[in-house]
Amino acid sequence: MKLHELRPAAGAKKAAKRVGRGTGSGLGKTAGKGQNGQNSRSGGGVRPGFEGGQMPLYRRLPKRGFTNIFAKEYACINVERLNIFENGTEVTPEVLMEKGIVKKLYDGVKILGNGNLEKSLTVKAQKISKGAVEKIEAAGGKVEVI
Repeated sequence: MKLHELRPAAGAKKAAKRVGRGTGSGLGKTAGKGQNGQNSRSGGGVRPGFEGGQMPLYRRLPKRGFTNIFAKEYACINVERLNIFENGTEVTPEVLMEKGIVKKLYDGVKILGNGNLEKSLTVKAQKISKGAVEKIEAAGGKVEVI
């Protein structure tokens, strides 16, 4: 089988309902919407979350916490991810971005201390945990907070 020979399975594609095309079609006149009422009218229907006048769920539940609009978000990576670099490499957020280790920089990069590091690297990041600093320096590397 080739790409140009692919076809949907028999009966897999159902024809769309053609409403309002005469009484013989079975969906003529009111087009399957019934005689009267909110949903029979153009623009009819209710907004999402509307419960017919009952106090809606999103208003019945208590509010919890708050969102700090000044919070900084960091892209976090562990020291074990830095083993892909050669000895003596200078690891910066831009280099991590190029290698695909970090997808998005947000407000910076934070290096965490999970795993082992076998390479001696110069690591430059916005934040570095104490455990990560110990492991980088134990491997013969240097740490610099940007």
